[in-house]
Amino acid sequence: MRSKSAFGDPVTARSANTTLSRLIAPLVKPSVFDFWAGHLNPAWSWERPLARVVARHLEAQGTVTLDLKANRHCAAIQPGQHINVSAEVNGRRVTRSYSPTRISRSGKRLSITVKQVDGGKLSQHLCRQTQVGDALEIGPAFGDMTLPPASAPSLFLAAGSGITPLMSLTRALDQVGLTQDLTLVYWARTRAELCFVAELRALAARQPRFKVHFVLTQEAQRLNGEHAERLNADLLATLVPDLAQRRVYACGPADFVDTARSLSLGHALSFVGEAFTPPTLAVTDALGTVRINLALSGRTLEVPTGQALLPALEAQGLSLPSGCRMGICNTCACPKQTGVTQNLLSGDKDDTPTSALRLCVSRACTDLTLDL
Repeated sequence: MRSKSAFGDPVTARSANTTLSRLIAPLVKPSVFDFWAGHLNPAWSWERPLARVVARHLEAQGTVTLDLKANRHCAAIQPGQHINVSAEVNGRRVTRSYSPTRISRSGKRLSITVKQVDGGKLSQHLCRQTQVGDALEIGPAFGDMTLPPASAPSLFLAAGSGITPLMSLTRALDQVGLTQDLTLVYWARTRAELCFVAELRALAARQPRFKVHFVLTQEAQRLNGEHAERLNADLLATLVPDLAQRRVYACGPADFVDTARSLSLGHALSFVGEAFTPPTLAVTDALGTVRINLALSGRTLEVPTGQALLPALEAQGLSLPSGCRMGICNTCACPKQTGVTQNLLSGDKDDTPTSALRLCVSRACTDLTLDL
């Protein structure tokens, strides 16, 4: 049987399409090709990395999983990494960052699990409007929360949507066979919001090296094996008495990851953390406004000095490229010509020109000139 391409076409056909694309490249713009090809198959494109929705199902309350089939332009993704997902919402392209919850060995099949966020344009579109057959644009993978070394036991700490990269890692470790102990502690507000419960319980039942604990912070009653405490040293000591022998991976809101970091550093072998909420660094000189000179458009705007530049500029009507909105993917980065900015993750201030100022995690301390 002949091998198949990502969309089921024979490899020979794909080779012929590549040859045809090369021959007609001087005659057709990629955007024109994409427009007409999209009428035949939403996932056909000249060079854009697209993935077609092949299945969707309700994962938990307010959360949907979309199974995707990627075209040949999509780059490799490692379990635990993030990708920028783009779709057209009300006539405008909207991009947000998601961590695939499942990646096939070939890398051409993947799943994203999306929690509907109040006011979230893309999350609401993906949960409510996106249907089987629709195509989504997929950006290059980024992020350092990749598979831990097999030489030591691991502890995964997940809160809310933070389960997504850790579920991907759990599935990948199960695929290759767990050779070291793995414990997952998963926090949610209510039982209805927990994702992947049946699969995780089944994995724990058949794999003695894997343990899972569910922690519900707003449930009136607990079932056998459930816990209620927020992350703290006593809970960790009860659930993971061998913390000193483990590598810790934590994902969730910023305060959750900060707590996990403080409980792990000096007490565990290593720590990797990833927060999905904006930074909350306290600043003391953040009153008033500053002027932002946009060198390319010739506009001058006033924005609050205490707010990250990305939302501050968006509030002024600018439509800017963005993805993770937490300082990882660099989609929002732009050159800064003059002025002083502060990194909201580290607190460091910088008065030198830079070619890649990350707007989502930077605030203006003085008037700025940006290449926008």
